[in-house]
Order: sequence, then structure tokens, then C-alpha cells
Amino acid sequence: MSQKTCFVTVGATASFTALIRAVLEADFLTALQNNGYTELLVQYGEGGKQLFDTHSKTAINAAKDEGNEIKISGFDLDKAGLGRYMRQAKGANLGAGEGVVISHAGSGTILDALRISVPLIVVPNADLLDNHQVELAEVLAEQDYVVYGKLESLDKALGEAEVWRKKQRQWPPTNSGVHRHANGLKGVMDEEMGFLD
Repeated sequence: MSQKTCFVTVGATASFTALIRAVLEADFLTALQNNGYTELLVQYGEGGKQLFDTHSKTAINAAKDEGNEIKISGFDLDKAGLGRYMRQAKGANLGAGEGVVISHAGSGTILDALRISVPLIVVPNADLLDNHQVELAEVLAEQDYVVYGKLESLDKALGEAEVWRKKQRQWPPTNSGVHRHANGLKGVMDEEMGFLD
């Protein structure tokens, strides 16, 4: 069985304990298993180690009881950045399946994921003051760049991310604007030469 990774990042500056708890819930782990995932990798941020350790032990034990074989691991911060973890979720390793990134709605993290075209579920952190994350996530989801995730329904967002992956493989991509559909070779030639209606 090939490796398929779900990479979760809460960012470096603000705590997002609710997201850590949500991805370690039994329902979400079952959704991962049902979608062929083999690994859950969580960047839990500074100060999140104790919370992650406590909840991951419970999640691992519950998963074993249900026959779920997802490998769960985590880390606080990586000064080299998150690129390698996102590429792992993209399936860049030999023989790995394409996974997903679940992220807080930080613009830097979103841009990093969009650059490598990995399916991205954006979950705004509602605890932040002057919260721009909700607005950013809504706009990007409307334009079909990301899947808007909610803490209480991450299993549903995971399914939507699988659909998003298939839509992004279409040409032209669904979020690339309005396109004319030329009819046959004549239509293609007319369009290339600038002979538009």
C-alpha cells in the first residue's frame, strides 16, 4: 500500500488548539482511513506539544481498537519551513499517493500550498481578534482555489478536497477564468490567430 499523507498546520504565531483536537477525533481518523490515507502529520505549533501528545495517544489507542492503521506524528516548528511536508502531502515521494493539506487561514501557508497545487482545506481560527481568516477563506473557496473547512465537519471537507483534486486536473482549470470553447481545428486556428467573433 502506498503512503498517503494528510498534513495539518496551525502556523507559527497563533495557537489553534481546536484544529489539533478536531484532526485527532475518531470521526476524522475514520474519514482519513476511508479515503486511503496512511499518515496524519500535525505541525502543532509552539506550545502545542502537550495537547498533541495527550490527544494523539488517545486517538492512536481508539484507532487501533477500530482497526484503523493511520500513523500519527507531529512536531512544533521547522525553521526550514513547511515546504517538504507539503510536498510529502502532494505525493512527491516515490510511490506516494496524493494527499491533502489542512491549514489555518494564514496567507503565507495558503500561498505555499497553492504554489505546489496540493489540495488545501483552509480552516479559519475563530479565536483571533480582527479575524481576517474567515474572509480570506471564503473568498478563496468561492474562487475554487481551496476548500473551506469547518472544525465540526472536517470529514466532509476531506471528501470535498478529493473532488477538488479531480476538478483541478481538468483543462482549463476551473478557477482560471472564462474560456471560449473553439469548435474543431478551424476554431482553434481562429482563436490562435486572433480571429474572434
